[in-house]
Amino acid sequence: MLVVRPAGPADLDHLLELAILSGPGFTSLPEDPDILSDRLELSQASFRGEVTPQEAWYTLMLEDGDTGDIDGIGSVKATVGLKRPFFSFRVVNNTASSPSIGVKLDHQTLVLVNECTGWTEVGSLFLKADRRKGGAGRLLSQSRYMLIGAQPDLFAENVLAELRGVFTPDGACPFWDHVAHKFFPMEFDDADRMTGSTDKQFILDLAPRHPIYVELLPEPARAVIGKVHPQGVPAMALLESEGFRTNGLVDIFDAGPTVSCGRDNIRTVRDARLLTVEIADQVEAELPALISTDSVANFRAVRAKADIQGETVRLTAETAAALKVRAGDAVRVKS
Repeated sequence: MLVVRPAGPADLDHLLELAILSGPGFTSLPEDPDILSDRLELSQASFRGEVTPQEAWYTLMLEDGDTGDIDGIGSVKATVGLKRPFFSFRVVNNTASSPSIGVKLDHQTLVLVNECTGWTEVGSLFLKADRRKGGAGRLLSQSRYMLIGAQPDLFAENVLAELRGVFTPDGACPFWDHVAHKFFPMEFDDADRMTGSTDKQFILDLAPRHPIYVELLPEPARAVIGKVHPQGVPAMALLESEGFRTNGLVDIFDAGPTVSCGRDNIRTVRDARLLTVEIADQVEAELPALISTDSVANFRAVRAKADIQGETVRLTAETAAALKVRAGDAVRVKS
């Protein structure tokens, strides 16, 4: 059985492996052991309630309960933009007209903004290639919303996710090469690393202060604005199924889209029910349900058969053991 559980310092080797596999442009998974170690320390402290809610960054691991293998990662950052700006480009539509000569033109511009201050971010969704079928990605993705639903007051009313932008098969990034690199004269990987490990002052110092007219950009750059990396298409579909929609913001380095949704309108947050556990030898159910603990500190989530009867849910002993719950405990269930 696959289990989603909190990450901690002991997961460093696993997290570094996932960071290497994720490839370029995955800002939240840098190939830096020191940064990843700090993140795991912060994750452990966040689940234990040892940091302020605004500073919490919850990292989740997808673990194979039979082998102990770590096959994926997801995360929830309680707030963004408070200590370090959360920069994006807003795609702005402008209309220019000259009635005297009967001309009307529509122009798109990219404007540097910092609009998402205080929002919650779901991110870092990545699975090993052999786990990208069979529902593992959906389990990992939805577990983040079950975590939010367990204690909504720890999270903001607005939730966002950033999708990785387009890269060519050889690792080149058209938007970076033709646009961002003109303002940040460094390697993409260096800018990517600095975004996650500094106060982002370099962005404030170097980023364009005036709108960038999209029509003046080379076609390879124009073509990828707001587009998702091929590996991110399933993640985008999962986000859309939860109610997330594009909001006109794109990443300043790779032009990948940002999507957002109201916390209480996220489908899994809204529809999961709080039920009382009963243990049964066998459970009859047509389809497995998403089940999680109702605790941030002891968060675990699985997908398993569940028989819902009124305000109770019957689980097998195996499922209860995976969740580390007993009869009479409360769990959240989304069927």
